Amino acid sequence: MVRYLIQRPVAVLMTTLALLIFSLLAIRELPVSLLPPTEIPEIVVKVNLSNASPEAVERNALAPLRNALQTLPSLSSMESQAGSETGDIRLRFEFGIAMDLVFIEINEKIDRIVGQLPAEMERPLVIRLSASDIPVVRLHMVPQEDVNFAEVSDLAKNVVRKRLEQLEGISLVDINGARSNNIVVQPDPAALRRHNLDEKSLITTIENANRELGGVSVKDGQYRYFLKMANRLQREDDILQLPVQISDSAGFIPMRNLATVRLEQERPKGKHLYNNEEALVLNIHKQANARMNAIMPELYAATALFQQDYPGVQFALSQDQSALLDTSIDNLSSSLYMGGIFALAILFIFIGNYRTPLIMAVSLPVSLLISFLLFQLFNVSINIISLSGLALGVGMLIDNSIIVLDNISRKRGEGLGLMDACVEGVNEIMSALVSSVLTTLAVFVPLIYLSGVAGALFFDQAVAVAVILGVSLLVAFILLPLLYLLMFQRYTKTVQQDSRLYLRMERLYNRLFQRVFKRPAVAFFLLILLIPLAGMLGYSLPISGMPPVKKLDLQLQIDWNEAVSIEEHTRRLQKLFAASPVLPRQFDIDFGLSQYLLQSDDNAAQQSAAYILFDNASEMSAYVTFLDTFFASNYPAASFQQKPAANAFDQLFSNDEPYFKLKWRMQQATDAGPELQVLHTALEDFPIKTWDFSDNLHANTALSLQPRYAMMNRYGVSFEDLMDKVEKLFGEYTITNITGLNREMPVRLDMATADIRHALSSNTIRGKNNQKYTLAEFIDLSFTEQPKYISADRSGQYYSITFDEQTEVEALQASAMEWSQQHGFLADIGGQYFADRETIQQLAFILVVAVALLYFILAAQFENFMQPFIVVTTLPLGIGGAFLLLLLTGQSLNVMSGIGLVVMLGIIVNDAILKIDIINRNFKANIVKRVPRRTALMDALHTGGKLRLKPIVMTSLTTMLALAPLLFFSGLGAELQRPLVISVLGGLTIGTLSSLFYVPLAYFFMMKKGPAV
Repeated sequence: MVRYLIQRPVAVLMTTLALLIFSLLAIRELPVSLLPPTEIPEIVVKVNLSNASPEAVERNALAPLRNALQTLPSLSSMESQAGSETGDIRLRFEFGIAMDLVFIEINEKIDRIVGQLPAEMERPLVIRLSASDIPVVRLHMVPQEDVNFAEVSDLAKNVVRKRLEQLEGISLVDINGARSNNIVVQPDPAALRRHNLDEKSLITTIENANRELGGVSVKDGQYRYFLKMANRLQREDDILQLPVQISDSAGFIPMRNLATVRLEQERPKGKHLYNNEEALVLNIHKQANARMNAIMPELYAATALFQQDYPGVQFALSQDQSALLDTSIDNLSSSLYMGGIFALAILFIFIGNYRTPLIMAVSLPVSLLISFLLFQLFNVSINIISLSGLALGVGMLIDNSIIVLDNISRKRGEGLGLMDACVEGVNEIMSALVSSVLTTLAVFVPLIYLSGVAGALFFDQAVAVAVILGVSLLVAFILLPLLYLLMFQRYTKTVQQDSRLYLRMERLYNRLFQRVFKRPAVAFFLLILLIPLAGMLGYSLPISGMPPVKKLDLQLQIDWNEAVSIEEHTRRLQKLFAASPVLPRQFDIDFGLSQYLLQSDDNAAQQSAAYILFDNASEMSAYVTFLDTFFASNYPAASFQQKPAANAFDQLFSNDEPYFKLKWRMQQATDAGPELQVLHTALEDFPIKTWDFSDNLHANTALSLQPRYAMMNRYGVSFEDLMDKVEKLFGEYTITNITGLNREMPVRLDMATADIRHALSSNTIRGKNNQKYTLAEFIDLSFTEQPKYISADRSGQYYSITFDEQTEVEALQASAMEWSQQHGFLADIGGQYFADRETIQQLAFILVVAVALLYFILAAQFENFMQPFIVVTTLPLGIGGAFLLLLLTGQSLNVMSGIGLVVMLGIIVNDAILKIDIINRNFKANIVKRVPRRTALMDALHTGGKLRLKPIVMTSLTTMLALAPLLFFSGLGAELQRPLVISVLGGLTIGTLSSLFYVPLAYFFMMKKGPAV
């Protein structure tokens, strides 16, 4: 096959050129994003119930929803949390389930029970979580002082959002902080009393004046017309002119004499501040397959045009994720380019002519470009995961080229003709190279079967590595021998294959080989000692999920732990901003109830979420110190948490689950958990003291209205009338909605309830014989403690406490269960500890499978059951070197350093495979020549070591130099890859040096007796 293709150079070259052209076209069409479009198997159902306590939200909304969603397929966990006016149910599913179908089924189940939910509650919002939930950029709109905020809100909703969503690649523009105008009807109590009226008369009059006829139509000759009322309300003046019928008479009085009607902005339940000024914010989300670097210039141009068209509003863009993308991809691209340059430099240093390095220089860009064509076929985007896979494959790509060209040159040095040398040089090592690639994939590809998002991300990296290795094999087997033939067909001189530097290195290797085999048992024993040393070093390394990344921005979460009004909330945050010792480059904050469609996090009226960007690390450190002092001296009851600002990686790998979580329920068959006071008292004697309160153990002060039922029965006041009166008095009662072109304006009732006691004593309710009584006669006021949040899962409501990593799981389980039984609670222990343990067990199983695959492939390659053990036992040598350098540099054993281990092991395994293949062939040839066994074995070991010395040293150096630039770059891409680079550098440095002699020594002791091969 190789000879057939080499003899048709024009066809091969033209085919290669065509593939390169298609590859360039594919690069233009491939989506560019920070991360792969990974689907997170999680859905959040959010509910909003105005003026409802946590108990009301749990009882009336969340409990029916949980019961309806219990039977969802592949549901792994269900957690709900009810707060004041809002609540959510977080549904987690087994990874791999079709989330599109789950999303549809959840909505269908909600539609079936919507009649069981409160009528005044909007339909629950179902939110799918994905890596694209984080907006690519946020657009802030800050009105000037003389500009109406409601008008700016209409501008944002009706103009700015629609123009942005028309841009190619934009999927959704999500708004928060918008306010609209309301028509407020405020009754005059004195005027109503004079005419023996109440607010019901006003409500009925306004509702009747704004009624629709529905589908009423009339026939006029041969035509049929739909009827509409011509007197529908349009503005506040129409309401003022409405006639209100006076009770028990045929007279009417104008609305203007009974109430004040005015246009005002709605009372916000949440706000957005940008640099301490009230603003609107628009979260801009892109489509999954859109190129982020193409979207951002259009967004900046559109923002500049908005600023020009609407000078009364300040437009500002922030949290541009494309900057993170550009930095990360630029770093990885630079690593590819510099790695290629360093690889070529190594080639020129180790090879004694310039033609062979030039041939290898062609293979690198050709392989990379064709890889992008396969990216499109496998539906893989350009992102930091797939590009890191390409960066990892550069060293192994060069390895294939080095081995093929080195073998062709050796065959030519043995006296074969140019054509025969090209053909025999490829055919001789073809099976060994294929096996080496398969073993690399056998170690790497099984990781995609890790459960969760990590496995999904490994898919892109595994595809990238598999693609570049597969392409490099084809290039090495077809293009490289053809280029060698074309490059050397007119070159008649003897080809100098080795440089002077390499010849010196080879002489050093020969001397070391002789010394090692003078006492092979001692040398082999010392190398074997490195295997347990690797385990000891690994035990000393700290373990984490993702490597820490330095950032200059932080996310501040504040909970005031008291029922503050939105005005007081605003005042406190502005005070926080003004008191800061440093002026952040950017400060924007959402607080109260948000209007976002895609927000899946919990939010409550007393909570705030701020994003703060600093110019340098010292400013950020000073601000963090300031926060402790500010809250301790001003608001000691408040709790706050600062953490690095979230990005797409945090969205995928963040987990708010505590390390240990202990839940309690009552032992009786009830859905209610133990009372707060009972549990707080019981926790005083909990045997383990290092625990923290969960949110559901905190309490808020609530004002309780207790009806006086005896008085109500005596004076003929119904409970329904009383509740209706209280709702209109203290709630946001909407009378009707005035609809017009592209707008809907509510008409709300305002009963002027600045003071609750005054409101109860000054407002009346009708009883027997239409007699009026004050509300205060039928209601008792009292202050009570209510749960701040109510948590529940599949089994119902629960209370919980959390523990950190220092807690011993055995002691916790024993103490918690005994304590719970003593106090009559049912206990359940969960947390991230158990999820991590399951992941580790799964990873260990996958690695066992990978090693088994590796063994099967090698056994088939060598047709021997013992020699694969030599290859497998080389792995701890590289692992020990990686662990040593990770420990010296202060890194942890995390996902990225684990990937580096896999890649490094692939390179070391390749060397062992090829070295054993060469040793086997030479040993067999010596035995055939009837050379004494020990002499034949030593000659084969020495020859195999020399032949593999140059490829393994060059491959290790090119791989290390290809990745080394990432150590000197900054940004997310470089910092995430740094542990990977360190593990590769340490593993290749120690692993390569030790495996140079470990494989010959292991082969020597295994094969010095017995049959040949």
